[in-house]
Amino acid sequence: MNSVEKKVAQYLLKINAVQLRPAEPFTWASGWKSPIYCDNRKILSYPKIRTEICQYIVDTVKQYFGNVDIIAGVATGAIAFGVLVAASMNKPFIYIRPKAKDHGLGARIEGDLPKGANVVIIEDLISTGMSSLSAADCVTKSGGNVEGMVAIFSYNFPKSRRAFEYADVELHTLSNYDALIDEAVAQNYIDETDIEVLKDWRFKPDTWDII
Repeated sequence: MNSVEKKVAQYLLKINAVQLRPAEPFTWASGWKSPIYCDNRKILSYPKIRTEICQYIVDTVKQYFGNVDIIAGVATGAIAFGVLVAASMNKPFIYIRPKAKDHGLGARIEGDLPKGANVVIIEDLISTGMSSLSAADCVTKSGGNVEGMVAIFSYNFPKSRRAFEYADVELHTLSNYDALIDEAVAQNYIDETDIEVLKDWRFKPDTWDII
């Protein structure tokens, strides 16, 4: 675990952006039962943490994607983070809706995307990766060149890693599920007896349920 992974995991636990409840699973919108719930939008309410995490994103974009024309955010969770990153880098900003509007111009991308522009997409959270990759595909089909994606947190599902590899979209995340669990144990946020349950869920989230 590197220093950024550790620090971001610490922040997420500190502000209760992440809740771990192996004994009382959450139900996601997909219907999946989960021992974890992550809401990175809480970061926006803490100026010092928000500023530091956004700087981590900026540093990651600069490190891995040299020629960036536009910063994009995936609606809705990553719009605010994308705007902050774009402002810090003095770059144009666009955002991508989950689907085209059913009124007005029917746009899915809001903002100006010139043909051939190099785009880095910002996400707050990667779960299965399907909505994130749909956003990347939308940018490509609209004439943009997707340099890659930077996310605050990933559940690190094998399924999502394979999906990004198959789509040939370079993904970098500030922190991840493994780092979070390590930090939660170190802080006595969870009991060590819960580790196996949490690891088991990560490898079969669509069929997992507590007995």
